[in-house]
Amino acid sequence: MLRLFLFFFINTCAVFSIVNHANGLEFDECKYSSKCGENGPPVRFPFRIKGQQPDHCGYPQHWFELSCSQNNETILHLTPSYKLIIKSIDYSSQHISAFDSQVCTPKSLVNFNFSLSPFQFKDAASQSNYTLLNCSSTKENRTEEEDEFSYFEIPCLGDVHFEVYALVAGNYIDYYKTLYSCIKIHDISSVPGNYLLSRDKHLNLTWYTPDCRSCEAKGEYCRLRSNTKRSQTECYGKPASVAKFIATGVTLGSILLVGAVVLLHRMYRCSKSETEYQSKFEKFLEDYKSFKPTRFSYAHIKRITNQFKDELGHGTYGIVFKGKLSDEIMVAVKVLNNSKGNGEEFINEVGTIGRIHHVNVVRLIGFCAEGFRRALVYEYLPNDSLQKFISSADAKNSFLGWKRLHDIVLGVAKGIDYLHHGCDQRILHFDIKPQNILLDHDFNPKVSDFGLAKLCDKDQSIVSMTTAKGTIGYMAPEVFSRNFGNVSFKSDVYSFGMLVLEMVGGRNTVNEKDEQVYFPEWIYNLLEEGEDLRMEIGEEGDVKISKKLAVVGLWCIQWNPINRPSMKTVIQILEGEGENLHIPPNPFNSTPSSGNKLQNTEKRLQLELETISETE
Repeated sequence: MLRLFLFFFINTCAVFSIVNHANGLEFDECKYSSKCGENGPPVRFPFRIKGQQPDHCGYPQHWFELSCSQNNETILHLTPSYKLIIKSIDYSSQHISAFDSQVCTPKSLVNFNFSLSPFQFKDAASQSNYTLLNCSSTKENRTEEEDEFSYFEIPCLGDVHFEVYALVAGNYIDYYKTLYSCIKIHDISSVPGNYLLSRDKHLNLTWYTPDCRSCEAKGEYCRLRSNTKRSQTECYGKPASVAKFIATGVTLGSILLVGAVVLLHRMYRCSKSETEYQSKFEKFLEDYKSFKPTRFSYAHIKRITNQFKDELGHGTYGIVFKGKLSDEIMVAVKVLNNSKGNGEEFINEVGTIGRIHHVNVVRLIGFCAEGFRRALVYEYLPNDSLQKFISSADAKNSFLGWKRLHDIVLGVAKGIDYLHHGCDQRILHFDIKPQNILLDHDFNPKVSDFGLAKLCDKDQSIVSMTTAKGTIGYMAPEVFSRNFGNVSFKSDVYSFGMLVLEMVGGRNTVNEKDEQVYFPEWIYNLLEEGEDLRMEIGEEGDVKISKKLAVVGLWCIQWNPINRPSMKTVIQILEGEGENLHIPPNPFNSTPSSGNKLQNTEKRLQLELETISETE
C-alpha cells in the first residue's frame, strides 16, 4: 500500500510540475547570475561558479567552470597552473576581458595551445604564428635590413647560458645575420605579439561554442537543450513573478524530497553488477569531456587508419596503427584488445595522460569508446621508439652519438620529473622502458604508455600495491618484495636507471642471457677499473658523457629506494659538468665495508625518500 501511495504521489507531482513548466511557472535558479564579490562580473550560462551554481547551469566543459579567489577575483582555469583573472564578460558579443598574473606570460603559452580550448584571441589582426629559438650566441646590433618586428627576444624564457627569440613564422633564420647558434624549440600559433613580449597582460578573448548570441539579442536566456545527447542550446523566456516562483519552488521541493527518499531506497537495494560498472564507465567518459579531447566514433577510427592498414607495433594491451587526421596531421592509433572487459587500462591511460601537457610526454589527441571497442589517438612520432636505436647500438648506422643520447636521457628525466612533481597529483608510471620512450623528428623523447600508471597524493603515506606491475628487467626490487623498501616514485627512478644503463652499454638488459655477469654489474666493473665504455665509435669528449650517464644510471638502481636520487637531482647532475660526480657504492655487493661507504655517500648527496599514497 505504501508503495502504491508513493507511486501515485510522485506521478501526480510530476504531472503538476509539467503543467507549471508549460505555463512558465518554473523556478529556474540558472536565470540568476552569481558573482565573486560585489565588483566581480556577473556569471551565468555558459559559465558557472563552481560551488555556487549547480552543474546544469553551465556548459559541460571545464573551460566554463570559474572559481573565486581569496581576494574575490573571478578565475578562469585554463590549466591547473595557468589561470586568468576575469575582468568582464560581454554575453551579447561573447567576449571576455582577462588579465594574466603570471610573471612570465610566454612560459604559459609554451605548454598551452589556445586552439585546443574554446577560446580564441579576439583581435585577429594583431596575431601571428611564431617559432621560438634557443640561441647560445647573438650579435648585439641588427643590420639595417632586419625588421625589428620580425623577431624579438623574450628575456624571461632565457638564462645566463642562452637567449630565447621569437621569430615570425615563415621567415628564414638564415636571413638574419644577428641570429646564429640557434635551434628551434617550439611553435606558437595565432598569438598577439604584445602578449608574447609580456608588454600587455590584458587578454581579449572570444568564444563561439556554445553560441547564445541570438538569445541575448532577443532578450532571452540560454541553456542546454534537454533530451539530447549532444550539448545543444536553446533560448527560453524571462523569469515569472517572485510569488509564482516561491509557490512552484515549494512544490518542486516536495517532489525532490520524495524522489530522493525513493532513490536512496532503490540505491540501497541495488546489487553490485556489471550494469553498475558500465554506468561508472560512462560517467567517467562524460566527466572526461572537460579535458577537451576529441571523442571519435569507431567508424571514424577506421577511416583515420584506412581500415587499420598500416601497423606500427604490437603491445600487451593492443595494436598501434598509423593514421591521418588531415594531409598535415598524422596520428598513432592504439586499438585496445579485450583482455580486460571492464576497460581498466583504458580508463587508467585516458584519465592519466589527458590531464598533463609537457614537451617530453606524448600528447593524447582523442579517444574512442563504443561498447568494448576502445582506442586512443596520439600524436605521431616518426622516429619510433628508443628501443630501435639502442638494441644494436654498436652498429654505426643506428648509434645516435653520445651527445644526442645525453639529450635523450635529459629529456626523459624531465618528463618523469614532471609526472612526479609538476602535476596537481603525482603520477607514477611503473613501466619506464625503451619501448615506451618515443622520438619525434628531432629525436626529442616523449614518455608514453600510461596503462599501468597510478595517481598519488604528494604528501601522504606510501603506495599500496597488491600485485607487481611493470616489465621484468626494469622493475624495482621493492615492487617484487617489500623487504627492499616501500613502493614510491623512487620505483620509476630505478626503471629510469636501467634504461640509462642499457643506452650506455647498447645492449638489452632483459634479453641478455648469454653473459655470466649481470649487465649493470659489468658496467660498474668497467668504471671501477677505469675502462672506457663503447668508445670505438665515439668522438672527442664522449668519454666524459658516457661516464656521467653510467654513474647516473648506477645511482638510480641502488637497491634501497632511500639511496636513489630524485629525478630533480638527476636533472641537475645531467645539466652540470659532472666533474665531481662520484661512482656510487656497488649495488651488487652487500659486504659491511660497502655498507659504511654507502652511509657516507648518503650524507654527501642528502638523499631523502618522499612517501606518497595511492589515490583510487
